[in-house]
Amino acid sequence: MHRRSILDRVRSRSPWLLLSVLMVTVFATFSTLRFAALQGGAEELQALQRENQRLREVNRSFERSLQGLQTRLAEQESRTNELAIVAGIEHASQKVEGADASNQAGVGGTWSPHDQTPDLPDLENRARTLADSLETVSRGLTQRELRISARPALAPVRGVITSGYGERSDPITGGRGFHRGLDISAPPGNQVFATADGIVTRAGRNGNFGMTVYVAHGFGYSTRYAHLSTILVKPGARVKRGEVVGEVGRSGRATGYHVHYEVYDDGRSQNPLSYLLD
Repeated sequence: MHRRSILDRVRSRSPWLLLSVLMVTVFATFSTLRFAALQGGAEELQALQRENQRLREVNRSFERSLQGLQTRLAEQESRTNELAIVAGIEHASQKVEGADASNQAGVGGTWSPHDQTPDLPDLENRARTLADSLETVSRGLTQRELRISARPALAPVRGVITSGYGERSDPITGGRGFHRGLDISAPPGNQVFATADGIVTRAGRNGNFGMTVYVAHGFGYSTRYAHLSTILVKPGARVKRGEVVGEVGRSGRATGYHVHYEVYDDGRSQNPLSYLLD
């Protein structure tokens, strides 16, 4: 009787026991899943944090690269401006549309750590402007170099100036006249040099000048070398400054061995002394 009553009590309470066991099982399962989810979430959060840190480093590196590019660009702009001055170009750069004056080529400066991060499109515009400016400056420098090469700058022969440029008494007739060049006395056979780069336009005997060489140098400059004993170039020949064109003589109307040297600028006679650098 007593045993039955115990069994009856167990049977009567078994639904509650089953429900309790089920609840414990569900809670344990939920706790396990939540713990796993939290663990997974923590790992994912750490991964996101690491990726975010990596992106920040990439961004800082990119900013440093842009800042370095801006500094180098400013240096090149300043250098281009200096070259433009050498080339004789007052306005080598064109203002970038939509950019302020500090961003046009030819303006120097360096980046400061406190400056705002440079804008990439702005740097691209400045780079394009700088490229155009460099091309303009390059052409200007080439023209400048050609002009310098074309300007008479040397004495055609080593010797003594026996007659200068301007009014004088003719050494043969004694009459007054205008002497359009320099007479430079030198031993016979001494080399006579072209005083600038150019092209020989005439080479041969020319009346009172005797054996004469004419050289056109470009940019309006031309020179004449007269009273030579020998001509060593032909018409059409290109000569460089310092290249031998003939030898000292006394051909034509001359009283002694010398070179008669003339300089013309746009067809106008010039005093050769104004062009001699040596």
